[in-house]
Amino acid sequence: MNPVDEIKKLYLQATAATIQRDLTRAVTLLKSLATEEERERAAVFMDGLSQMRSEWAAAGKLAGARRPAGPVKAARPGSSRITTRR
Repeated sequence: MNPVDEIKKLYLQATAATIQRDLTRAVTLLKSLATEEERERAAVFMDGLSQMRSEWAAAGKLAGARRPAGPVKAARPGSSRITTRR
């Protein structure tokens, strides 16, 4: 598989759990591209990966931004129902 196709595959299969690893791999592949045309084709996917990482980090969904485990009171004021976070 050529590097641009691999970057595209990383972009299409990225998840919050894998985004940092995928982006690191994509940067390595980008550095290996020989022509400006290839880099331009890859730039769209690189931008997408970077955007996903930023959005997921802001939402606290990356592995490093874990929520505390255990029961937590429900968000609704006055509710006595206890829920657990996933």
